[in-house]
Amino acid sequence: LRWPRWAGVVARGLAPGLLGEVARLARQRGLTLMVAGDGRAALALRAGLHVPDRRESAGLLPFLLARRAAPGRLALSMAAHGGQRGAARARRLKPDCLFLSPLFPTRSHPGAPALGALRWAALARRLPAPCMALGGITLARLGAVPRGAAGVAAIGGLALEGIVAFAPQ
Repeated sequence: LRWPRWAGVVARGLAPGLLGEVARLARQRGLTLMVAGDGRAALALRAGLHVPDRRESAGLLPFLLARRAAPGRLALSMAAHGGQRGAARARRLKPDCLFLSPLFPTRSHPGAPALGALRWAALARRLPAPCMALGGITLARLGAVPRGAAGVAAIGGLALEGIVAFAPQ
């Protein structure tokens, strides 16, 4: 499977050795790598940081300080699953993009209520950064993604295990 050079991977829960290999492959293939929840690992790998919505991120402060010292060099993304707390956190941290979910019913969170296209778009307009659509994304559903989405992300629906993000060119 070939991903466009502007695609990205959010690596979450990987063993350090495997994370290093994923970083090497991402660089080799021109993909953006975001390390979920570990700012120190992201810095060590020269990768971006993805901040989960409901969990703390180890090494967040060192990452944010390094990001401030070198504007535009270190990417920051966040999960935003609706709610005022996540929106307030996004305003404080100023991420490059947000993953807003679940757009559609999803296998990774069975029974979780989906936002649907209209509610997703309304929430995305109120958030302080471009939003990636996440949740139930499959090739068959790409046409139903709201036009305001900065891109789409999938955990398994696009044939990979791990989050894959796409941004329009």
